[in-house]
Amino acid sequence: MRHVEKGIEHLLFASRWLLAPVYLGLVGALLVMLYKFAKQGWEMVIALPTASSSEVIVGVLSLVDAALVMNLILIIIFSGYENFVSKMEDLHSHEDRPDWMGHIGFADIKIKLIGSIVAISAIELLKSFLNVHNIEDRVLWWQTGLHLVFVFSALLYAIMDRIQRGGASGH
Repeated sequence: MRHVEKGIEHLLFASRWLLAPVYLGLVGALLVMLYKFAKQGWEMVIALPTASSSEVIVGVLSLVDAALVMNLILIIIFSGYENFVSKMEDLHSHEDRPDWMGHIGFADIKIKLIGSIVAISAIELLKSFLNVHNIEDRVLWWQTGLHLVFVFSALLYAIMDRIQRGGASGH
């Protein structure tokens, strides 16, 4: 019976490799985001001679928004792979290896995800405010309400995380 138990445990442990294609898919998502970033950047450059300052700001905010999403995807790829699939042992001495790599746990990923959602929501809301003459009041109210829900949720999660860690900052 112990032999069967060990076999099941090894199978369960090996099943973590089913996540590897997910992280490779996120690399594909990075490529899609890079394409969108380049397209938005090029459209902004082309429109620059006739663009108003608020249109330029909205364009730059769109680029910042894309960069935040791409950073978030990269954090999820690295930390998720290292936490759930396999350690990247060969890269520990690489000169370009980020300091946080290998030190971000699942709770840290969630905090970064929630913080990124709030930042992305704030950027989208700011873009709407800069383009307020083209947006219905109802849409603006919904965006503002949704952003406040994100902010409130992030605060509650941060408080719960701090309580769970015993009041320590974890840094």
